[in-house]
Amino acid sequence: MYRLCLWCVSCLLALFVAGTSWAQTPNATAPIRILVGAPAGGSTDTMARAVAYAMSQQLGRAVVVENRPGAGGNLAAEAVARAAPDGQTLLMSFTSHAINASLYPRLPFDPVKDFTPLTMVSTSPSVLVAHPSVPANNVAELITWAKGHPGQLNFAIGALGSSLHLAGEAFKLKAGVYIVNIPYRGTAPAVQDVLAGQVELMFAAVGNVQQHIRAGKLKALGVTSLHRLAALPDVPPLADTLPGFESNAWFGLFGPAKMSPELVRTWSEAARSAVHSPEVRRRIEAEGATPVGNSPLEFSRFVVADIARWREVVKFSGAKPE
Repeated sequence: MYRLCLWCVSCLLALFVAGTSWAQTPNATAPIRILVGAPAGGSTDTMARAVAYAMSQQLGRAVVVENRPGAGGNLAAEAVARAAPDGQTLLMSFTSHAINASLYPRLPFDPVKDFTPLTMVSTSPSVLVAHPSVPANNVAELITWAKGHPGQLNFAIGALGSSLHLAGEAFKLKAGVYIVNIPYRGTAPAVQDVLAGQVELMFAAVGNVQQHIRAGKLKALGVTSLHRLAALPDVPPLADTLPGFESNAWFGLFGPAKMSPELVRTWSEAARSAVHSPEVRRRIEAEGATPVGNSPLEFSRFVVADIARWREVVKFSGAKPE
């Protein structure tokens, strides 16, 4: 009887070990899926597809992108958080991953504990633009005018709770000015109303307004990076007027929590090689972004710090999920 019990325990232990090993072992024939919590055609989707193609070349297997937009990226994030840690399901996320930790009172996942950071793909600063009718040609003049005319200027907001919305809130907080938010359903209609002079100001992705700045249809007052951008070399950083001001969108690749160290190393190295490849760098830079490709540890530390950084801005803004 003792030998029978010992044999049963041994079998159960063997099955457990085999099951654990199977859960951590990728299926070499199945495609790797990168879930994107944004619609096709946007910046996050563009980043994901560029990285997916290059990763497939590195790994010698199919890497496909699957769009699951909704809830500020939370639908895709939840699916990855619940996926097996076998490397078959990854997440291309963006700044909302950090913002949503404060924006949503309850999330169906923990944005830190339920994910394995693999690498930051890129960062993307924005630019503060104004309609030509605004009586300010730089950030200092804008702040002075706004303080003298509280509530008379408006910010066009492409999406409430987005990094661009909160860049405006961070600007108001640091500058001590009152500017009214005008929310829109998307960036395109927001830009159109600023071009038409219906709204005076907007924080926008460089790629969305660069042509209008060059055509003189919008005034670029400052960029949200700490240094000047190659795409807009004549536009100073807002930090020149508001020391320490910085607001960059970011894009990064995650896996589910509890991936094995071997998988993390393999997937991270493939993704980082993809980011640093000439073709992907060109694609990223065409979006007005900067390639990064850092280590999992560096990316992990960044995410934790970014969640804390956005918490104060979300609280100040009073923003609620749409």
